[in-house]
Amino acid sequence: MFDKILIANRGEIALRVHRACKELGIRTVAVHSTADSDAMHVRLADESVCIGPPPANESYLNIPAIITAATVTNADAIHPGYGFLSENANFASIVEEHDICFIGPTADHIALMGDKIASKNKVDELGIPVVPGSEGAIENIKDAHAMAEEIGYPILIKASAGGGGRGMKIVHKKSELEGSIKEAGTEALTAFGNGAVYMEKFLQNPRHIEIQVIGDGKGTVVHLGERDCSLQRRHQKILEEAGSPALNSNVRDNIGETTCNALSSLHYRNAGTVEFLYEGGEFYFIEMNTRLQVEHPVTEMVTGIDIVREQIKIASGSDISFSQNDITFNGHAIECRINAETPIDFRPSPGKVSTYHPPGGIGVRVDSGLYSGYSVLPHYDSLISKLVVHATSRNECLMRLNRALEEYVINGIETTIPLHQEIIKNRDFVNGDYNIHWLENFVETR
Repeated sequence: MFDKILIANRGEIALRVHRACKELGIRTVAVHSTADSDAMHVRLADESVCIGPPPANESYLNIPAIITAATVTNADAIHPGYGFLSENANFASIVEEHDICFIGPTADHIALMGDKIASKNKVDELGIPVVPGSEGAIENIKDAHAMAEEIGYPILIKASAGGGGRGMKIVHKKSELEGSIKEAGTEALTAFGNGAVYMEKFLQNPRHIEIQVIGDGKGTVVHLGERDCSLQRRHQKILEEAGSPALNSNVRDNIGETTCNALSSLHYRNAGTVEFLYEGGEFYFIEMNTRLQVEHPVTEMVTGIDIVREQIKIASGSDISFSQNDITFNGHAIECRINAETPIDFRPSPGKVSTYHPPGGIGVRVDSGLYSGYSVLPHYDSLISKLVVHATSRNECLMRLNRALEEYVINGIETTIPLHQEIIKNRDFVNGDYNIHWLENFVETR
């Protein structure tokens, strides 16, 4: 087991990793920008190193500074959390080249799954169902028109090297195709430094379902069930559930087994999530995230498995501490992402938290680095807290979540707590009748 782990992240996820380390008896090193010197994860870590000024590209994305911090503190391993450098294959390689363990997948697997075209072709080869579309990047408009006619409109133009909705355009008819390809390519080049785009069939009303997996790198891969992440705004997840109201145990077992079989043949290592669109009883691969997910707590709540702890143990050379037959799903869990944004028009709302009082009680978990007097910074993502609730049934979970949201006090800044209160009382959501377009329609018409 490791003696010391450097946590290459900030906010609630850095605190989450720190807690897992301490429960394993591992010392922690926090890295931070000058703006984050009073952050909770910095205060609690055994050691801390300032790695640069507030802009992320000068601190949390500064690979030389992070490697130097790990070297001078004699860290055995680096946990990247999510975001920032967590899916940067070059970073993973550099970490390993410095004889420091990277807590995550291999650099080769990160690179493979980071390329949307290559990953789609690979999982198709391994038996995971994919959305009908082009086999590679769009090379010329003539071939694009031919492919679009074969697939059938509407189609989706997507960036090969990115995600999060950037470099993505929906095309409803032939006359829109050429302009959309150019726009998507320009946007992709600006956002990711790679203007390659491809096309696939646009599914009209799918759900977004993802499968959590853990692999030992030796051929064993276990899945921890599904999460329904269909409540999204501008392709950013807002609320997640485990399990999905749309799936039953047979469907879950089938897609879970298919996913594990494919990744076993790759000898996939550490945690990962395979994301699908689900429509008409069929699954279609979107992408694989080779890292810990923001929404991992809902899976932990229904399985009782500490995913971060498992990541650390596997990276240290241990086998997975459970088999597929050991996994049981207990009750239901929902996570609300609380952002420092106005709940009406979603403008960022940085500032000082004057009062902070998180909810508590049975089945309530809050992952957050907030405290009274803490200043939410304008330099980083607006996610400030994750409220996670677990109960024996979905209905009981909703009742508990309603109570927890009413208890949650964050004064001094605006948050999206009121939005979540609206969502969970809506009849469609209560009935589990929603898809990836539901939230944007709800926001526009409320």
